[in-house]
Amino acid sequence: MTPHDSPVLRVAGRPVARLVTRPELPARISPRPYLHPVTTLAGTAVTELGPADHPHHLGVGVAVPDVEGHNFWGGRTFVRGQGSVELDNHGAQRHTGFSRCDAEGFAHELRWVAGGRELLREHRGAAATGLTDTAWALDLTFSLTNVTGAPLSLGSPATNGRPGAAYGGFFWRARKEDEPPALFSADRDDEADVHGRRADWLALVGSTWTLVFAAADDATRRDAWFVRAAEYPGVGSSLACEERLPLAPGESVSRRVVTVVADGRLGRGGGGGRGGGGGGEGGG
Repeated sequence: MTPHDSPVLRVAGRPVARLVTRPELPARISPRPYLHPVTTLAGTAVTELGPADHPHHLGVGVAVPDVEGHNFWGGRTFVRGQGSVELDNHGAQRHTGFSRCDAEGFAHELRWVAGGRELLREHRGAAATGLTDTAWALDLTFSLTNVTGAPLSLGSPATNGRPGAAYGGFFWRARKEDEPPALFSADRDDEADVHGRRADWLALVGSTWTLVFAAADDATRRDAWFVRAAEYPGVGSSLACEERLPLAPGESVSRRVVTVVADGRLGRGGGGGRGGGGGGEGGG
């Protein structure tokens, strides 16, 4: 792998995130680009790669468990009436090139391929911006376009019959510690209250770090959040929460999430605000 395959984002000269475009992964883990490690400005890692509890969790990225029946998430597939089962239905996200790539950010193109054909084409971008001496922001955007010439739909285990498992879209697998992180939004205080609900922002607070996730455009603010804290630390937005998301031929779906990465433990007064400018190895 060349350095250009794995560019590093920097803030004030300090490395804060590495993009891996062509990962070498074990079987049953849908291949896809990811950011890892992502760190605070002090160098504390706030992502995990392939943890034992969910080997298909890959740092920060975009993953969908059901694109017209194809698994672009990894692990088992939830099938209505059967539960989580092993299927030979895994797709792959293939990086095809950069339109921008420097220390402050990147933009690249990806092909989502399964069953011998391309289903989606993605444009993904990320930018790193310094905020204070102890905090920076990762601005991540993605746009998925149906290139098949026929209708497609995106689903989740929730839309396939598993309540509370509407993962799919942006996903950040955070660092697992001895104690679960705190989790709150502007008006809710724990995992049970935040999970599956819309919120302009929410915070995940570890032992020495804080992540504040902001839905940074109107479309993303309409999505519910998928969150985990007690079982493992993870935050994502739900493209298909209650119903499948249809995509007509040539139609695109776009989302933007801005994440503040801070040293220390922030409370409601220290972070949050509107962005500017599952259980077991088989689920979630």
